[in-house]
Amino acid sequence: MSERLRIIANFLAGVWPEQTYTLSAISGDASFRRYFRVSTAASAATSRHYVLMDAPPALEDCQRFIAVQQACHHAGLRVPEIVAADAAQGLLLLEDLGDQLLMQQLNHDNVRHWYQLALTQLADIRAIHVTSQGPLPLFDRAFLLREMQLFIDWFVIKHLQLELSPAETQMLQQQFELLADSALQQPQAGMHRDYHARNLMVLADEQLAVIDFQDMVLGPVSYDVVSLLKDCYIRWPQALVQELATAYFLQLQQQGVYTADWTQARFLRSFDLMGLQRHLKVCGIFSRLYHRDQKTGYLPDLPRVLSYVLETASTYPECAALHQLLQSKILPRFREIS
Repeated sequence: MSERLRIIANFLAGVWPEQTYTLSAISGDASFRRYFRVSTAASAATSRHYVLMDAPPALEDCQRFIAVQQACHHAGLRVPEIVAADAAQGLLLLEDLGDQLLMQQLNHDNVRHWYQLALTQLADIRAIHVTSQGPLPLFDRAFLLREMQLFIDWFVIKHLQLELSPAETQMLQQQFELLADSALQQPQAGMHRDYHARNLMVLADEQLAVIDFQDMVLGPVSYDVVSLLKDCYIRWPQALVQELATAYFLQLQQQGVYTADWTQARFLRSFDLMGLQRHLKVCGIFSRLYHRDQKTGYLPDLPRVLSYVLETASTYPECAALHQLLQSKILPRFREIS
């Protein structure tokens, strides 16, 4: 038995001193966390199921997960309850919400229903500005630029093995500043930061539960919307994306989140540029997961993410230089190695 499994066994023995159980791996994720389903070994009819989150304390912050979970619960979001915790050891026993990810339920007939429900839930997320640990971290300029730098470091240089000229590097930095400016000009609110169909679960009552919420920050209102509608794992027609995004904007404008000087055109531009910031970052993240962490499962989604980048860069004149670099240098090399 590995040292980590011994720690897990001791934790569960403390939760159930006289109860036997079975432990089966569910999955890992893009972090260093692992998840297991724990089933108490009573009869099949009375067996109960839980999810164990294994988050080694040297690599993950369990206390932050607990603080954000509590804030989400108090805001009215359906999140997994914490049954038992040993934060010092990086172990949490969570309510088992089942296996039905929203991603598995979506089709062209029901996507409007589910996405409207998911967009409605964002009101509760926007309302979260603090946890028991204090104010949410700010998704500020330094944060935004640090994320986009991953595109250069891990996607262009490491994954594509391309060298950038000083002029190309300077151009990308100017593009990054433009995207940061656009993000910071938006209304700021509580932000999930990875709100999409693989982080929403469909419950038995057909409500949505939210998972993977521990990285919440205070940031641009459009970020979670673009994360959902321009999902890195599934793509919908542009007309549908604009329809849902516009309806969301008009609703928030009526609520006073967006002031009168925010036109629909201005919102859609900020929505698209926010998506460009996110998708540049994700190109870097997916590449880092492959090269640093030996996680190959994200590589099949890279073409979709890069297509979002290309589409937005081709739409806005201020991104023409980025579009030119993509077409002349990055896309040919990506196709070559793919």
